[in-house]
Formats: sequence, structure tokens, C-alpha cells
Amino acid sequence: MTGQPPPTGPSPDHNGAVDGKPPVAPGKPGRPPAGARGLGRLAAGRPGWRTFWGRLGSRVNGLSYLPKWLVLASIIGIIAGLGAIVFYEALTWATRLFLGGIAGYHVPTPAGEGYAAGSAHFVRPWVIPLVVALGGLLAGFIVFTWAPEAEGHGTDAAIDAVHHNPRGIRLVAVVVKMVASALTIGSGGSGGREGPTAQISAGFGSLLARLLDLSPEDGRIAVAVGIGSGIGAIFSAPLGGAVLAADIVYRDDFEYSALLPGVFASIVAYAIFGGALGYHPLFAIPAYHFHQPLQLAWFAIIGLLAGGIGLLYSKGFYGVVALSARLPFSQKLRPALGGLLVGLIALGLPQVLGTGYGWVQKGLGNELLHTPLIIVLALPLARILATSLSIGTGGSGGVFGPGMVIGAFLGLAVWRVLEPIAPGVGHDPAPFVVVGMMAMFGGISRAAVAVMVMVAEMTGSISIMAPAMVAVAIAWFIVGRSDDSIYRSQLRTRADSPTSRLQFGLPLLATMGVATVTGAATVVVDDHLSAAEALERLQGVGVPGAPVVDARGTYVGTVETERVAELVAGDPDAGLGPAVDPTTTTVSVAATLDVGLEALTQAGGRWVTVTSGDRHVVGVLSVSDLVRAYRRALDSDVGRISQVTAHSVAVEERVGRGSPLAGREIRHAGLPPGCVVVTVQHGDELTFATASTVLEQGDVVSALASPQVVERFRSLLQGDDAPQPDPTSRTQMV
Repeated sequence: MTGQPPPTGPSPDHNGAVDGKPPVAPGKPGRPPAGARGLGRLAAGRPGWRTFWGRLGSRVNGLSYLPKWLVLASIIGIIAGLGAIVFYEALTWATRLFLGGIAGYHVPTPAGEGYAAGSAHFVRPWVIPLVVALGGLLAGFIVFTWAPEAEGHGTDAAIDAVHHNPRGIRLVAVVVKMVASALTIGSGGSGGREGPTAQISAGFGSLLARLLDLSPEDGRIAVAVGIGSGIGAIFSAPLGGAVLAADIVYRDDFEYSALLPGVFASIVAYAIFGGALGYHPLFAIPAYHFHQPLQLAWFAIIGLLAGGIGLLYSKGFYGVVALSARLPFSQKLRPALGGLLVGLIALGLPQVLGTGYGWVQKGLGNELLHTPLIIVLALPLARILATSLSIGTGGSGGVFGPGMVIGAFLGLAVWRVLEPIAPGVGHDPAPFVVVGMMAMFGGISRAAVAVMVMVAEMTGSISIMAPAMVAVAIAWFIVGRSDDSIYRSQLRTRADSPTSRLQFGLPLLATMGVATVTGAATVVVDDHLSAAEALERLQGVGVPGAPVVDARGTYVGTVETERVAELVAGDPDAGLGPAVDPTTTTVSVAATLDVGLEALTQAGGRWVTVTSGDRHVVGVLSVSDLVRAYRRALDSDVGRISQVTAHSVAVEERVGRGSPLAGREIRHAGLPPGCVVVTVQHGDELTFATASTVLEQGDVVSALASPQVVERFRSLLQGDDAPQPDPTSRTQMV
């Protein structure tokens, strides 16, 4: 192999493993996405550019916490602010073109966007369904041609990246999301503009994680901060955006490490966005002062209804997603069908078109007083259906904004019903509309605090937060009891993160260095090789993939043998660039093994590439390396571990033939109290245990148990008719 010494050492086995270290490319199997391949080509032509970023990353990673995040969060905030401006202008242009120019219909706008009254009726009603369908058709073609992951609502994809692969958001997906969302919403589709802006800044945070080789933890924070700062900028709600960065990634927990960087990024993003489009709340409402305690009872009713409507929103949306997946025609056409149906609904209820913020403003200003009550009662359900059809069929846009619009219509409906008959309601619908916004989406997003702060900033009414807490708490409780959320990528708590569970169960990892267990890479591929030459090298040593470096030895990404073979079959003279995936996770050789463990978790494979400070490949870290190192530590340094968890026992045992636990999920296995299963090794695959993990005969279980139940636990694992315990099984006091 050009530029590299020939591989030495033991020959790989049939799985490509050498001494238990599988030299496969980290990440999920399959073809690298188009955007990743594009980045690979860009980086491949600029070795000096990569060296620059490698050195810069080494300096940034060497900074202490506060300077590092002042730099990183400020950069993310700049991109979030600029991205919000670009998308706002793109959406404005698309709305004028499709609805204004083609359909001759002008949507109303809120006070913060000019307070336009909008058209009183449709000039050409028959055009409306066709225009919405056209926007869906264009969006579907763009999304499913270049970046299928850009379908639906972008915030959920960004949350998924926080938990599983902060480096994995592709730049092409960000661009496609922005264009497709402008087409979907601008043509009249029901969607929110926060999804694209969140994905822009989250995508840039992901890019920073790759370029600067940030640690897995810093990468997670960068993407989370991107989500919050992007949404905070587009809604002119910087404090809400900062809180959202920490609140939205878990259902029942808070990512405290993202809060301070989120403040830095959100205020920078707000300053830039407001500098271009003005520093004012999105909505204007009359001054509100809480002086009628009886209103708390009516707000409680809003909370009860908001919890139920929120669940209907989530289940209805994902029901349409599932139904759309079964349609017997191309994915590219499904958003057009959804758009056509939304256009037909809009002929009777124009409030479902676009973002709907102008109609919320009308509700706040009592301009819908003469709208028939039956229409007002239908608006929340109609908006749920329209959003599900627009976004759930594969269109592009956010669900955050529509969720608040649904809540606003709900609050208005409650006010219209109660105002003639109930004491203490008052003649101003604004408090009910605002409380409805907070309660409905605060509950179903499982980010109640962030949504309350954000809506208060959007309406310029901080005084309503105290009485609104009644409604928000009730809605949050109702949704929490069902364990549902509009964001399906949220984890329940930090304890549900596989890395968190393992780091808790393996406390000694933080005292051990990656460098002590790093193994040599079996093969490293030069990026200047042709695809055919690279394939020959990979097949020559029998590995399914390998790290890739440029002419200066700087890490570029990884390639998979199968993908390279496909490339060669299509074009024998192709270069290697299209097969290179630069989004795979790496770990620094200077990191500790708890960081290495998180990198392995994010990579989704059995090993990750270990790099030096200047991004040169040092070797690979495999799961088997990490497990063996920890076993040695347990055997040689028991006293040191006892200072970390003095009343626990680390158990590793094989599930025997007679074990009553075999074939059962952990949650239903009837484990003794005080037992926590950490990992389950099934053959060569080590997985992080969850409640739904099924134990099988022959699996090796690693767990923590109290000393009082350890023997009972081991007996259950071994089974009554099992042979003598494996001599390699160990029980060590931790």
C-alpha cells in the first residue's frame, strides 16, 4: 500500500479480527451517505486544510472549560443567527411566490412580522390545493433524491444525533432541509420553521465536532446547543433557546452541561437575527396582570384538555407517518398527496395554511370573536390533521411551531365556551391563548420549562408564567403518565444513555487511558488510491473496512470494503473519495477510557479509530480491548475500586442451560433486588443492557449486585442443572 508499510502480525480470522480486534470501519454498515462522500472529496483535495483544523482542534480541546465553550458556543451562535436569517428570507420568498403569486392569497402575519391582515377570501380557490400539492411534490423530490433523512421534522433528527452520533449530521441534509422546508411551508403546508433552523445550527455543531475532533461529550453539547440557539433565534427567544438546549434532549431529565454554552450561543444568535430583522417579540398582546384567582380553575381546564390534545397530536402524527410508509407508490410523491389534502381542508379552514402565526395573533387580539364557535372548536383538530399530512407524509418542516398554534387555538376555544357563562374569565382571550400555547406543547414536547420561557418571550408577557404553571403541570403530568412525546428520539433520563449506565457500572474507566489499550490498525488506506487499488488492499488482508488518511497521514474517514466493491463495479476507474465516510466517530489517544467507551457507543460498531492531537491515526480501540483492560484492573486494583462504590459487587457469569433467566427480558426476569445488569455479551457482540434485552443461553452477563444477593444471582444465571462454574467466572468486591 502506497505510503504505508505492509501489514504485519497475525492473520485476520474469517470475521476480519486480529487478536480479538475487529478491523472494521466504525459506524453503521452500508453505503456512506452522499453528503458524507461529498465531504470526503472536499477534504481529500485539501490536506493542508485538514491539517489546519487538526491543529486548531488540538488547541481548542486543550483549553479549560470556560474559554473553550466561549469560543465554540459563540461560533455556533453566529451560524445559528445567520442560518435563521437565511431560512426566514427563503420562507418569505417561497410564501410570496406560491401563495401570493400563484394562488393570489396572502396569509396574515403576527405583530413581529408586520401585522398584515391577510386576504379576506380566496381569489382562485381551485388553485389552493394544487399549489400546496406542488410544494409537496418539489420538496419530496429534493428530499428523497439527495437527503432522505431530511424528511419530517428536523428537531427530532438532531436530538437523535445528540444521543447516538453527534458527528453524523450531514451538511447536504442541512441544505436540503432548508430548501424543502421553505417549499413545504411556503406553498401552504402546515409546518414550523424551527425544525430547519435547529438543523442548520445543530448540523454546524456536528461539523465542528468532526473538524476539531471534539470528545463525544463535547460533540453532544455542541449539537444540543445548536438545537436551542437555532430555535431561540427564529422565535426571538434567547433565554428560551438556552433552556431548550438542556431541556429537550430528555423526557424527564435535564442536560445541565448544555445550559451555560446554550446561553452563550443563544444570545449571539439572537443578536445577529435581531440585528437584521428587529428586536421585538413575535406576538403582541395586551398587558396582563394576574388578579383573579378563579382563573386558575379555567387554566386547569386548559391543562386537562391540552394533555389530551397533545397525545392526540403525537399519536395522530405518527399514525400518519406509519400509514404513509405503506402507500403503494414512490416516497417522492407522498408529500404531494399530503399537500393536496391539506389544500382541500384549507378551502374551508384557511387557518391551516403555512405557519399559522398570523392567525394566533388574530386570536390574541380578539379578531376572531365573530368566527362561528363550531369553526373555533374545529381549529385544533384541523391543525393536527394538516400538520400530520404535511410533515408526516414526508414533507419537511417543524412540529414545534404547529404545536404552539394548536395550543393557541385550544386556549381560544376554551375562552369562547367559558366567556358567556363562567365568572372570572374576562373579556380578553389573550391569557387563554398564551396558556394554551404553553400547556399543549410544553406537555407533549416534555420540555415544559423551556416552552414556558420561550412563549413568554415570544409574547412579551412574563407575568403570565405563574398562573400558567397550573395548566402546564397538569398537561405535563397527563402526557408523562403515557410516557409519550412528539420527539421520539428523546431518552427518558440521562441514566438511559448506554454510556451513562456503563460508566456508572465501570467506575475505574475514568482512571485508565486510551493509550494503554490501543491496538495497531491492521490496514490503513491512503485516500489517493483508486477505488480498485483500495479494494485490492482491503480484500488482500480480508477486512471489511479500514481508516483512511491523506498524503500527510491525517485521518480522513473510513471506508467499507462492500461499498468500495460497489464503486468499482460501477466504475473501475473511480477514485476512492466517493466511498469515504468522514462522519465516523474517533477518540483521542490522550483521552481516558470512559471517553473511549462513549466513542464506541456512538460509533455503533466494535471499534473506533484512535487519533493523535494532529489527527494522525494511532491505532484502533475495540470493545474487547476495553473489556480485557477493565478485567485486569479488577484483578489487580480491587482496593482502589472499593473507594468508588464500597457496597457493590461486580459479577460476570455465563447464562447456563438450566437458567430460569434464559429467553426472558431483563425487566421480566425476576432478578433479586439490588442487581443491575450492565452488559450482555452474545457471541462476539457486546451490547449495553436495557430493560428489553433478552438473555439467551451462553450469554455472558456483567452486572453489579449487593453482597447479600450475589450468590442467589449467580445461581439464577448458572441454572440448577448447570455444570461446574466456568473457572474464568469471577466475583470481585467493588
